[in-house]
Amino acid sequence: MEQLPVDEALPRLRAALESRNAAVLVAPPGAGKTTRVPLALLDAPWLAGRRIVMQEPRRLAARAAARRMAASLGEAVGETVGYRVRFDSKIGPRTRIEVVTDGLFLRLLQDDPSLESVGCVIFDELHERGLETDLSFALVCEAQAALREDLRVVAMSATLDPGPVSARLGGAPVIESAGRMFPVDTRYLDREPAGRIEDNVAAAVRRALAEETGSALVFLPGVGEIRRVEERLQGIGANVDVAPLYGDLSPADQDRAIAPSPPGWRKVVLATSIAETSLTIEGVRIVIDCGQMRVPKFSPRSGMTRLETVRVSQASADQRRGRAGRLEPGVCYRLWPEESQRGLLPFTPPEILDADLAPLALELAAWGTGDAASLPWLTPPPAASLVTARTLLADLGAIDARGAITPHGRAMVRLGQHPRIAHLVLKGREMGQGRIAALIAAILGERDFLRLPPGQRDADLRHRVDIALGGRRDGPLRLIHEAARRLMLRNAGDERPDIAMTGPLLALAYPDRIGRRRPGTAGRYLLSGGRGAVLSEGDPLANEEFLVVADLDGAAQEARIFLAAPITAAEIEDLYTDRILDEQLVQWSARDGAVLARQRRRLGALALEDKPLARPDADRVRAAMLDGVRQLGIGALPWSDDLVRWRERIGFLRRHAGEEWPDLSDEALLSSLADWLGPHLDGASRRDHLARIDLAAALKVLVPWDRQREVDRLVPTHVEVPSGSRVAIDYSNPDEPTLSVRLQEMFGLTETPRIASGKVPLTIHLLSPARRPVQVTRDLASFWANGYKAVKSELKGRYPRHYWPDDPLVAEPTARARPRPR
Repeated sequence: MEQLPVDEALPRLRAALESRNAAVLVAPPGAGKTTRVPLALLDAPWLAGRRIVMQEPRRLAARAAARRMAASLGEAVGETVGYRVRFDSKIGPRTRIEVVTDGLFLRLLQDDPSLESVGCVIFDELHERGLETDLSFALVCEAQAALREDLRVVAMSATLDPGPVSARLGGAPVIESAGRMFPVDTRYLDREPAGRIEDNVAAAVRRALAEETGSALVFLPGVGEIRRVEERLQGIGANVDVAPLYGDLSPADQDRAIAPSPPGWRKVVLATSIAETSLTIEGVRIVIDCGQMRVPKFSPRSGMTRLETVRVSQASADQRRGRAGRLEPGVCYRLWPEESQRGLLPFTPPEILDADLAPLALELAAWGTGDAASLPWLTPPPAASLVTARTLLADLGAIDARGAITPHGRAMVRLGQHPRIAHLVLKGREMGQGRIAALIAAILGERDFLRLPPGQRDADLRHRVDIALGGRRDGPLRLIHEAARRLMLRNAGDERPDIAMTGPLLALAYPDRIGRRRPGTAGRYLLSGGRGAVLSEGDPLANEEFLVVADLDGAAQEARIFLAAPITAAEIEDLYTDRILDEQLVQWSARDGAVLARQRRRLGALALEDKPLARPDADRVRAAMLDGVRQLGIGALPWSDDLVRWRERIGFLRRHAGEEWPDLSDEALLSSLADWLGPHLDGASRRDHLARIDLAAALKVLVPWDRQREVDRLVPTHVEVPSGSRVAIDYSNPDEPTLSVRLQEMFGLTETPRIASGKVPLTIHLLSPARRPVQVTRDLASFWANGYKAVKSELKGRYPRHYWPDDPLVAEPTARARPRPR
């Protein structure tokens, strides 16, 4: 075999695994770790005839790695080395090395947690940090610690920080390989590109082919961009082969993309991030990187996982660049300015932080883990997202009230689908519609299935199902039928598929997305989960009363519906009889300013029936009115001026005479509203009914009868001043009850009036003839002696008709301008 850079590290790796049960191998791209390490461990004595299983995140890389290893042994795939990927498996009775994708490895682990027939598990490209890879790594670490101390675990990566991985593996030794990479000339743009990404990439391809020799690997975010760039490169030149490369291509098309070009030919491979790692494409020495990638992002608000286009991380950009220097010196065209490189994230965040955790929660339940935090995670799953996921599993019947997996949940695990889809398939079988259910599941799993021609691009999922039920098996339909076949029971061919069941089957997967059309609208729906959603204008489904939504965006107000199917009220009743609530709703409506009483049948936030309640319970009406008063505030009650002043007087007594006097503050009255106001609300159901309440009678019961007689004595409403006038006392400030009176009416009075049995002096606001304050005092004697002269001097000229005696202590008090002559 040809020498590869990782070969020099293999003796150290073998030695580490002789004495320890785990190791971490760090080797740069192109070092050969994927194909060399499993073969180097095959004759290790500790393996004792058991298999080596290598988890590979990507199907294409898994198949390519198995083929390369088998070729190096001079064998066919399926002999010593085999692989298992979705829809494809080559494993034989003599297979000792199995390369499996992460989802299939999880199935293997759940079926046999102790991995009795496995001697070594290798995690390749651990830095990609997919959700299933992170979960598998945590479960293997736990199985090794609890069940199989002799099980060897090897974690391999080119860019992952080895420290945390080593720690999770009990302080496993870290072996580093220097690797070998040919120099790569990196070329940046002068400024951020403008225009469509497809045009920029196509131009970069033409430039690169003109400037350099060899084949090119072009990184694009997704299949749509690959197709559009492929269209733009048609006729690019003689002897240039343009080959797409992405996960859902047929194995034959994938093999064509990575195979060496015929002599004299050049190849342009248009790839997603699938080509970043564990894959060598013969003849490539040019990399063109658009700088974007698609990552799954889960929105708890919409309950949907959508692929979002984001900037690559520095680690991903370096991985891509390295593809140009695997076989010879190369060049990398980065379609962004060099200064933007420093702004990229160092690493791509692990999927577990933004993923829909329902599949993970189901796997944990099947594993028997009640506390996710107990597992040795590289990155723990967010607790709030895990709660949301478990709530969904409970709704689907996958776990019980204790969080333990149910028989239905175990059946869902065996299907290897998202819990929603697995539930749909299992229930569809029970309903005799297993074939339709399997097709729906397959269609929802293929994002680019059946691009309908213009004029037919509606949201009706039934149209896709109808096409899939036809006889064609080519193009995207090949994948649909292959996926559906694996979900069908053997007797599914005896069924009579009913397309009208699309909506009810979809509702089994998405009970939170059953929608009812808003009254008086077309195409606008309220979903059972509480969200609003809207169809595109003119969609044929827009007049359906009820819909089940399979796909929508994450808009905050009204999400756009991309895929849905109609359902009837009777079908909803049949499916969710145990979840539909019959309720009498009696509550305050702030919009109407009244108590609304309705009879409702609802599923979540979705009202299936809503009509007025003829005779609502009086106690519930009263409670709703009380809630209305709480919302409106105490000021909404019919307060008279006298009652306001009475409440202020009680407030003064509570402040100065003790807490045996009741608290009549807004807060206290609202907290005890039912006790004092409730008995007076009989017959009241609207805000304007509050006006007829005898509020004084309601409030005065709060003051004990024996104390009511003391109120006038302790806190009089008025004080008779020397002029004979009865002047009201203002208790609005309980710390300073105030008497506002014209100065001339107080002549002759030296003692400041007091209340509360003489304990509290009034604050006197002495007023000018125009009733403007000229002096504030709580000591009249001092004012007459020291302040009166200055006040007289200032005001006498302005008010000459009024009485300004020299000695106010002997002067006659008067409410008139001057006293009457004697």
